Amino acid sequence: MNLQNDLLLRAARGEAVERVPVWMMRQAGRMLAEYRAVRQRAGDFITLAKTPELAAEVTIQPVDLLGVDAAIIFSDILVVPEAMGLPYEMVEARGPVFPTTVRTLADLDRLRVADAETDLGYVLDAIRLTKKELNNRVPLIGFAGAPFTIFCYMTEGKGSKTFSVAKKLLYTDPAFAHALLQRITDSTIAYLRAQVQAGANLIQIFDSWAGILSPEQYNTFSLPYIQQICDALNDAAEGEVVPVTVFAKGAFFARQAIGQLSCSVVGLDWNMDPVESRALVPNKTLQGNMDPCVLYADFDGVRAEVKRMLQAFGTQRYIANLGHGVYPDTDPDKARCFIESVKEYSA
Repeated sequence: MNLQNDLLLRAARGEAVERVPVWMMRQAGRMLAEYRAVRQRAGDFITLAKTPELAAEVTIQPVDLLGVDAAIIFSDILVVPEAMGLPYEMVEARGPVFPTTVRTLADLDRLRVADAETDLGYVLDAIRLTKKELNNRVPLIGFAGAPFTIFCYMTEGKGSKTFSVAKKLLYTDPAFAHALLQRITDSTIAYLRAQVQAGANLIQIFDSWAGILSPEQYNTFSLPYIQQICDALNDAAEGEVVPVTVFAKGAFFARQAIGQLSCSVVGLDWNMDPVESRALVPNKTLQGNMDPCVLYADFDGVRAEVKRMLQAFGTQRYIANLGHGVYPDTDPDKARCFIESVKEYSA
C-alpha cells in the first residue's frame, strides 16, 4: 500500500516529516453544507451511519473540500453498545438516548460481546468502500469510544454534564462496573481489529468523559481497559503495526500514564499545555490542540493562533488538530484557513 500522502502515519510513527500533518475531529459533519445535503437524503443520522455508500461519501468530503491529510470513517462511538444489544436513538437537539440502561449484573446478562462482522458489518463495509474511493490519496482513521466513555452512556442512558449515575456505580458496585467495562473492552477489541483488517490505517480511541474521573478512578476504571485495547491491536498485527491514538479529553492528569501505553499518539485537548505535555510524554507523537472556538476568530486571528501552536509543539512527532471536535456553526472557510496555515507555517 503506497499512499500518495502518508504524512499522518509517518508522524504517528515518529518518523521525520517535511511538514506537520493536519486533520480535524468531526471534520465530516454539520459544518459542511455538502454533509447536510447527504444527511437530508438519508433522513436521519443513524440511517446515514448505517448506509455504507453514504457514510463513505461524507467521510471523503473533507479530503476534497478542506484539504485535510486524513479521512476518519463516518460513524459513532455508540454503535458498540448497540451491537452488544443496547440500541440507542439520536434525538434532535438532545443527542443520544438509550431507552433501556444497564445498571446491575442482571442487566448485564442481556448483553453479548459484539461480533464485528455480523453486528457492525455496515461500518466495515463503509471502511472498505471508502478505501476504494480514496484510492490511496490519504490514510483512513478508524475509531471507537474508550470503554469508560461507553460505560457512561450505557448506564446513564443519555448525555450528562456530571454522569453522576455512572460515577455512583463505580463507588456502589465496582464489581458490576468492572464486569461491564470488560465486556465493552472485549467488544471493542474485536471491532477495532476488524476495522484494521477492513483497511483502517490508524485507530483513535476517544475517551470523551475521562475528565470527570479522579486520577485514582481513571487508573482503576479507564486506563487498564484502554491498555488492553492497545496491547490487543499490537498483538494482532500481521506485518506493520497500525498506530493507535489515545485521546482522553479533560484528563490532563493522565498524560504521563497514557504515554506509557503501547499507543503511538497521545491526543491533547486545549487545556493541556504543549510544552508541559512534551516533557511528560517525551517518546510519543502528540496530537492537538487548538480550541475549536479559535475558528470563530477572523482569518488573521486563526493564522496567529496556528503559528503560536506550531511554535509550542514544533514540527516533528506532532499531528495538528483541534482540542476537540469542530463545532457545527463553524464557517468552513475558517476551517480551511486553519488547515492551510498549518501546511504553510510548518513546511
